Amino acid sequence: MRVAPASLPHRRRIVCGASNGSNGARTTIHRLIQENGCLMMPGVYDALSAKIAAHVGHKAFFVSGYAVSASVLGEPDVGLLTPPEMARKAGQITSAVPLFPVIADADTGGGNVLNVQRTIRQLITSGCKGCFLEDQAWPKRMGHMRNNEVIEMEEFAAKIAAAREAIGDADFFLVARTDARGTSAKYGLEEAVKRANLYADAGADATFVEAPRGEEELRVIGKETKGLRVCNMLEGGVTPLHTRDELSAMGFHLVVYPLAGLYAATRALLDVYGTLAAKGTTRDNLEGLAHFNEFNELIGLEESIRTEERLTHRDASDKLHVRVRAPVKELN
Repeated sequence: MRVAPASLPHRRRIVCGASNGSNGARTTIHRLIQENGCLMMPGVYDALSAKIAAHVGHKAFFVSGYAVSASVLGEPDVGLLTPPEMARKAGQITSAVPLFPVIADADTGGGNVLNVQRTIRQLITSGCKGCFLEDQAWPKRMGHMRNNEVIEMEEFAAKIAAAREAIGDADFFLVARTDARGTSAKYGLEEAVKRANLYADAGADATFVEAPRGEEELRVIGKETKGLRVCNMLEGGVTPLHTRDELSAMGFHLVVYPLAGLYAATRALLDVYGTLAAKGTTRDNLEGLAHFNEFNELIGLEESIRTEERLTHRDASDKLHVRVRAPVKELN
């Protein structure tokens, strides 16, 4: 379909597919939302954090660009992390938890519509089941920081349409994020709602209005935006924290806690490294650490050893033998 000219403040039209061009309810994330009513997604930033999130019972994960920038680069989320770096990290995570869907932060998509399509294809190849794409100007900043800017809504709607084209029939859930509310000095909530609805028409599976300032704004978003809605819960951010059930009652379908794991790990490292610096040992503070056997069980050490033993063995002379299906033929 075409978005009607009346819905756009400028002349450019955005060409989309049937309906809004999305994959309807055919993706893994759609199915999980249907099954759970409101899907909770903790933020992960490496293979270990993803394995821990899976171990305690979460069903899907969000790879936060903020967290990956911090853990991989040691830098803040100010546009330094590149799409290929995110795709590589996402691939490591999906390999570690292959049975669990992962949605990655794609920031602004890396540039224009062609960059967006390349980014989407890289994330699909890495094993991701979706991404967040945002309408900030480059270089982007984390949504609760100051000095954010957004591009024209028509330009970003074209990026969403380009992403939808790149997705095709893939099992990939596209979230369109607007940071217009975060730029409150220039825009505001009304502009953010308008943008979210345009992006839904352009082909997004769900929309995400970043940085609402209070419960009343959350309720407005839940009432006035189209289709599936995403909410971000950031400890210390401008949006008050709510439970999944509270946000579900307000009309949200996917709740992300993107930085809880990163902040918890940071606090734990500050504590244990501080203890080592001050005392020279962790002997009196073991309650704050995972134990050797507990950690090895978590990352599957015994399973790896059993696999090695099943496929190889050593004789009394310490010669290594491998098990094969048939005798190996010598080359002439």
